[in-house]
Amino acid sequence: MDKKTVSILALGFLVGTLIASAAISILTMMTRPASAEDAGEMPPAGATSAGTTKVVLKLSHVLEPSHPVHLAMEYMARQLDRRSGGAVELQIFPSGQLGSETESIEQVRRGALAMVKTSTAPLEGIIPEMAIFGLPYLFRDQEHYWKVLLGDVGRDLASAGAKAGVRGLCYYDSGSRSFYTRDAPILSPADLKGKKIRAMQSKTAMDTIAQMGGAPTPIAFGDLGSALQQGIVDGAENNPPSLFTSRHFEVARHYSLDEHSRIPDIILISQQVWESLSPAVQRWIEEAADESAAFQRDAWKKSTEDALDALKKAGVTIHEPDKAPFRREVQPMYDRLAGTEIGKLVERIQQVE
Repeated sequence: MDKKTVSILALGFLVGTLIASAAISILTMMTRPASAEDAGEMPPAGATSAGTTKVVLKLSHVLEPSHPVHLAMEYMARQLDRRSGGAVELQIFPSGQLGSETESIEQVRRGALAMVKTSTAPLEGIIPEMAIFGLPYLFRDQEHYWKVLLGDVGRDLASAGAKAGVRGLCYYDSGSRSFYTRDAPILSPADLKGKKIRAMQSKTAMDTIAQMGGAPTPIAFGDLGSALQQGIVDGAENNPPSLFTSRHFEVARHYSLDEHSRIPDIILISQQVWESLSPAVQRWIEEAADESAAFQRDAWKKSTEDALDALKKAGVTIHEPDKAPFRREVQPMYDRLAGTEIGKLVERIQQVE
């Protein structure tokens, strides 16, 4: 065999080897399990899976799947699926599976998580204006509350977090927050003196309890049940559905409807993820969120009535204290805000008819 023939055979063998290697590589890429990045988890919400245009959005919250807020998010997922023709999937992770509210908020800010349902209370550290919602007895009634949230003030506050990496999509009703306690009811501010009351991780929420004479104790909601059982705290404050679905009433047998605050929940989406989405997907998300908010308000009203009935049947004593002493006790909080940006926001809210 001459040298020319040998060279041709060698070249053919090399080309064949390269083709075979490429084919194996392609086959491996098509069949191997997807990595976190391939599955759309970097960021886990706006990215798409290889070879498809489907967008997967992950939404975290700390409430139980039976909670009306969770049901509203499921409704949102269905509406988003319908509007997008299946091109956008909303995956909901309840019960703190992806972390506490504050942990999930930080993930959303980084773009490592698409969405979170949170109380507005933990947001005041990154969106100072959100502190307004924690002020006790800010709203005249429920009608005034929703006029504010669905009006210019609510829209301004929802968009105020863009620089912090979050964007508000819609508000959910979380009712009025009232005190529930283990041993004795809270019938006046004097009854709070010396009592350790679980507070949300919010300066305003803690200031409210302290102003009334209690000892605010910040504890994650997921840890509150055991804290009540062990006597780490004497009580907490929340709305009726949350008291019932959390089963905290099994330890805290007194529920005093002082209704000191109306702090809304809010659905946040990562600003980073939002900017990665097409205008059509953004529109579908906004529309589905608005529809879920209307659904949630109706579901919330019924669930509040049902929860109060269920609490009574479970042997919880429901108290209706005079609210006037509580209002007087917290007035210094408003006095201290005079001339501040939050004070000006209070004035805007009070002017809403």
